[in-house]
Amino acid sequence: MDTGREQAVLTVDGVDALFAALRDQGYRVVGPTLRDQAIVYDDISGAADLPRGWTDEQDGGHYRLTRRDDDALFGYVVGPHSWKQFLHPPRQRLWSARREDGGTEVTAEVTPPGRFAFIGVRACELNAIAIQDRVFLGGPFADPHYQARREDAFFVAVNCGQAGGTCFCASMKTGPKVEAGFDLALTEILDDGGSRFLVEIGSDAGRDVLVSLPKTAATEQDRSVASEIVARTTRSMGREMPDGDIRELLLANLEHSRWDDVAERCLTCGNCTMVCPTCFCTTVEDASDLAGVETSRERRWDSCFTMDFSYIHGGSVRTSARSRYRQWMTHKLATWIDQFGSSGCVGCGRCITWCPVGIDITEEVRAIRGGG
Repeated sequence: MDTGREQAVLTVDGVDALFAALRDQGYRVVGPTLRDQAIVYDDISGAADLPRGWTDEQDGGHYRLTRRDDDALFGYVVGPHSWKQFLHPPRQRLWSARREDGGTEVTAEVTPPGRFAFIGVRACELNAIAIQDRVFLGGPFADPHYQARREDAFFVAVNCGQAGGTCFCASMKTGPKVEAGFDLALTEILDDGGSRFLVEIGSDAGRDVLVSLPKTAATEQDRSVASEIVARTTRSMGREMPDGDIRELLLANLEHSRWDDVAERCLTCGNCTMVCPTCFCTTVEDASDLAGVETSRERRWDSCFTMDFSYIHGGSVRTSARSRYRQWMTHKLATWIDQFGSSGCVGCGRCITWCPVGIDITEEVRAIRGGG
């Protein structure tokens, strides 16, 4: 894995030292850990908090943790959480107001800098964050809350050592190897001696952190083994998005009978949008105290699968499950390109895994094309 970037090798103790160095620099260290029978992202203090020796089985509507036959620290794929929950949280107060002396004082909510260090970010997730950057920061009006959390974030990426049953990032060209958007990138190499990590520098900030860590020089053998790990992961993808111009395919088939077929199964629960690392739809809620003295407005995640999402005077625009599923899928794979210049899908497979009835977005595209 000779990318032209500086490389070195860390041990598990070196990874622990990395966490300590990031904390010493004032970062809030967040990474994968075990909770509620899933691998989730949360605050961690060291390598002992990582899901060591655990992996995940994933398929349509199926997720289960199982033990590995080794002590890999990053031997899983992705869980129900994405990094979106930290950069674009499920609930965000926008402003509050208080009535005093016959007037009203309105206070805008100011989000302090997040100063996050994200550990174990996969290639698909880095691409998802880049997509949300375009959504929240790319237009004429940047979202100040997202911007405050996003600024100075430090990314320790991980090249995937295995593909999950619902992964299809290779066909979306978003993984499994990280290419950009990281400060340090790790490839976990497992052998009889345990885990060691080929680490690649992606930024000056990453170089500054790495210089203080206990490390050894990377050898050609290390690079060769790391390259084969990524190549093997690419060959073992559990799913594949069909080739071709999907945007044109979907927009030319808005009345295809497949929309009726999927609507018979879809529960319109919104799980796919909640676990998706790129979905960004929100609504606002106003609340006031019983005395009518204080009030506030809060933004929270919403979904195009809810009836209220498209509600205007007189009722909802999309009243059927058919229309709501079609809206989600055509936006994700087609009109998102018109808005932001890329697909809204990164091939992480979460929408397939966490759909209660196992609806598969790659299968739906294939069916509309006529391939089954």
